[in-house]
Amino acid sequence: MYSLDVNFLSDRPDYRPPDQGSSPKKRQRSAAAMTPLYIGIGVGLLLPALVGGLWFVLQQQIAQKEQQETELNAQLQRLQIEEQKIARLNEQIEQVNAETQALATVFNQIKPWSAMLQDIRERVPPGIQIGTVTQTEEVPKNQPAAASPPPQSQANNAKAKNAQAAQAQAQAASTPRPTMKLEIQGTARSFDDVGYFLVTLKRSPFFKGDETQLVKAQLVENRTKLEVPKTQTQGQRVTYTLPKVVEYTISTSISDTPASELLRELDRKGAVGLVTRIRTLQEIQQQKGATQP
Repeated sequence: MYSLDVNFLSDRPDYRPPDQGSSPKKRQRSAAAMTPLYIGIGVGLLLPALVGGLWFVLQQQIAQKEQQETELNAQLQRLQIEEQKIARLNEQIEQVNAETQALATVFNQIKPWSAMLQDIRERVPPGIQIGTVTQTEEVPKNQPAAASPPPQSQANNAKAKNAQAAQAQAQAASTPRPTMKLEIQGTARSFDDVGYFLVTLKRSPFFKGDETQLVKAQLVENRTKLEVPKTQTQGQRVTYTLPKVVEYTISTSISDTPASELLRELDRKGAVGLVTRIRTLQEIQQQKGATQP
């Protein structure tokens, strides 16, 4: 029932059958030998993946930067357009300011004849009669020569125009203006009346007190003749000789005080138009000063 199979070859020392399988130690040695290969393969696969990932990220960042650059360029163009608009507005504002200042300067130099004559009329005492009022202009000597205009290319520039206007205003301010003189001639009942009239003119804000002086005062025959009929039936007339009168001449100069400092006097003397213009310009300048930082 049972068979016995005995192999005596396996007991021989010079005979070893082939291994049917690997031992655990051999498998461990073979796996350890393959580990550098696996590592090399992993590194070889990992490096291209990292490079590809970095390249993809860089491409995304480059696209984002290009989009940001495009947006910034568009925004820069809009800002440049706005800057040009602001520059043009500033030029217009400077031009308006220069014109306003020029108008204010012109109005400040105006002394209305109506206001001055009204002031003289109010200062005339009862014994004074005014015959003529003559205005003369005295040009100051050694006036500086006018500055030559800038080249055409520079004059077309708005900034150059503003600078030229400012220079012209400064030169006009530093250049002495012609002196306006008045000569008042008339008659008075006495020398005291002439002296009183002279004193009152010296106190006028429209004239220079130190340049108001009596040029001539002399006693002359009265040119006015008084004739009355002697009787109602006869045509003869009786002529009466009137007392002598003092013929005088007073010379004065118009004050350099700006009209903006004489607004109350100008308003009292009836120069309403000039007062309104000066006050309007003052309000405009105050508004501009309040809006500027």
